[in-house]
Amino acid sequence: MTTGVLFGGPTPEHDISILTGLQALVELARSTHDVVGIYWTKTGLFFSVPNDVEAESFLDGLPKGSSELSLRLGIDGGFFAVGGRLGRERRLDLGVVVLATHGGPGEDGSLQAALDLAGLAYTGPSAAGAALGMDKLAFAAVVQAAGLPTLPRALLSRATTELSFPGPYILKPRFGGSSIGIDVVADLATALARLDANGHLARGCVIEPFRDDLTDLQIALRTYPQLSLSAVERPIRRSAGAEILNYADKYVGGEGMVTAPRELPATLAPGQGQLIEEYVRTIANVATVRGVARVDFLANGEELYVNEINTIPGSLSKHLFVDPPLAFSQLLGDLVAEAVERPAHRYSSAGADGLVLRRAGAIAAKLA
Repeated sequence: MTTGVLFGGPTPEHDISILTGLQALVELARSTHDVVGIYWTKTGLFFSVPNDVEAESFLDGLPKGSSELSLRLGIDGGFFAVGGRLGRERRLDLGVVVLATHGGPGEDGSLQAALDLAGLAYTGPSAAGAALGMDKLAFAAVVQAAGLPTLPRALLSRATTELSFPGPYILKPRFGGSSIGIDVVADLATALARLDANGHLARGCVIEPFRDDLTDLQIALRTYPQLSLSAVERPIRRSAGAEILNYADKYVGGEGMVTAPRELPATLAPGQGQLIEEYVRTIANVATVRGVARVDFLANGEELYVNEINTIPGSLSKHLFVDPPLAFSQLLGDLVAEAVERPAHRYSSAGADGLVLRRAGAIAAKLA
C-alpha cells in the first residue's frame, strides 16, 4: 500500500503546510513506508514530488522532478499521473492520504469532501468536522451549547450598531487560522473600519473582548487507537509587548511549531489541568474530532476559556506528546491505521428505493 502525503494548497498557510508535509514525508520514508509526496500548488494544481525534496525547493515554484497529477471523483477516482503526448495516464495506488494541509480548502472540509467523492481514505477530520473547526462562530456556539466556558463572540458586519460586551476588541477571520488577519482595536468604530481595510475579514469576521490578562494554553489530542491527550503547552510570544500570539511566534523558526518558544509542560493554576482535560474530552465528542487536533485555551490564574480548535495542527502537534513520549513515526503510523480502519465517511443510497419517483407523476404538472 502506498501512502500519499498531501501538503500546500491555495491558502495563506501554504508555506507552513509544506513544512508539516515534508516532515511527515521524510518520517514515513524512514519507517519503510512506500510513500509519495503530493504537492498542492497555490493555484490549485497537484504534483508528485521527490521524497527527498527540501523546503527551499518550493521557493521558485515546482521542485525538480515534479510530475503533474489530477484528482478524479467517482467509483474509480483518485490521483492520476498525467500522461505525456503519447503516454497513458496511471492511477496512483494510494491506500491512504496523510493530510498536512493547514487552513483554507485543505482544512475547511473542501478537500475532505473531494477525497470522500474520490473514494480515498485520508487522515484527520471528516468534511463535517473540518468545516465546524474552521468556522469560529459555529465552533464557539457548539462549545457554549456543551456548557463549556468561552468569551462572548459575535459576528461583526457593517450593519452592527452595538455589542453586548465592552471593548477593547479582538477581530478574527471567521474562516481562518494561525493568527493571520487578526486585529486588536479599541472601539466598535475602529472595528467597523477594519472590515474594509483587512482583506482577511472579507468572508466574515468574529469579534470578542480583548483580554490582555489572559495568556494562551494549548493541548493536542489524538483519537486512535483510543482518545489520548498531550501535555499542556504555554506558547511564549517572541516580543514581550505583543498583544497576541502571532504568526511569527508560532511558525518562524525552521520547523514551524516545533521550534517555537514555549513552556512545556506548562505550569498551571491549581485544578486547571484537570479542567482542560475534561473540556477537551467533551470537545472531542461534540466537535467530531478525528485524527490529531489541537485545542487552544485562554487563561489566567483564576479563569479558563476555550478559544478555538485546529483540526490539522502545525507539525501535527508532534512536539506536544512528551508525557509519555510519542515517536513521530508512531503518531503517523496510528494516523494511517485510523484512516484505513475508520474511514471518515461512507456514502449510502439506502432509502432511495424509487417510491417517490413512481408516484411523482408528470413534472410539467408540478410546475403549473
